[in-house]
Amino acid sequence: MNRKKTILFLLAIVAIVLMSDACFAQDAAQTVVPEQSLTEKLYFWFKDHMNYWTIILLMAIESSIVPLPSEVVVPPAAYFSLQANSSLDFWLVIATATVGAYLGSAINYGLSMLIGRPVFYAFADSKVGHLFLLNREKLEHAEDYFRRKGSISIFFGRLLPAVRHLISIPAGLSRMNFGTFSFYTVLGAGIWNVVLALLGYLLYRIVPDDNQFFAQLEHYSHYLKIAGFILLAVAIIFIIHKVKKNKKKNKKKKAQDNNT
Repeated sequence: MNRKKTILFLLAIVAIVLMSDACFAQDAAQTVVPEQSLTEKLYFWFKDHMNYWTIILLMAIESSIVPLPSEVVVPPAAYFSLQANSSLDFWLVIATATVGAYLGSAINYGLSMLIGRPVFYAFADSKVGHLFLLNREKLEHAEDYFRRKGSISIFFGRLLPAVRHLISIPAGLSRMNFGTFSFYTVLGAGIWNVVLALLGYLLYRIVPDDNQFFAQLEHYSHYLKIAGFILLAVAIIFIIHKVKKNKKKNKKKKAQDNNT
């Protein structure tokens, strides 16, 4: 639940990229010197800027309150690491991703322990907190999961999209032993990053180099264009539904406050 907006926003971006790339693919054969499509530009920009420090930074952000999915970091990095002349190593990608995830979680742990529950919940209720897709319900869900599962919730929480980037907050609020917290965080994050890296490995087995990747993309451009329109439509419908639902909820809350 807590990443629906982020995922749909990313899907909308992917949809626009796919539709643009499909249009470029249709026109490429008619040009003498075909320009790079939007997808190619994004692909090579991401590839050129992907290094161990970037992985650590992005994964630290992913494990903080900023809703950046690790699915858009580790699989591409693992894929690039397997290509010829890559400066990345497959296993070091997993290791640095785990380091980044741990650092982000440790920051969450430390901040929640220092500022306490009232401040964190006030932030979750604020407009700034909402910009980070954070709210009271998500924090309560993470705390409830932590209370029910205990220390092992840190391990399993790292494997669950619903609580992955928030599970370190109740750990800090409850002042959980930092050594235990660190052990379960590294273990859970490490396993999750192995799973994500294997997705990159599977992609490499299908399309091992850039030429084959874009050849497949051009081959299926028509279907990608249709998929792009569908994804964009789904994202727009969900966002409109969510906005209307929040407006009704706010009106109902104001009415209840006025009656009391």
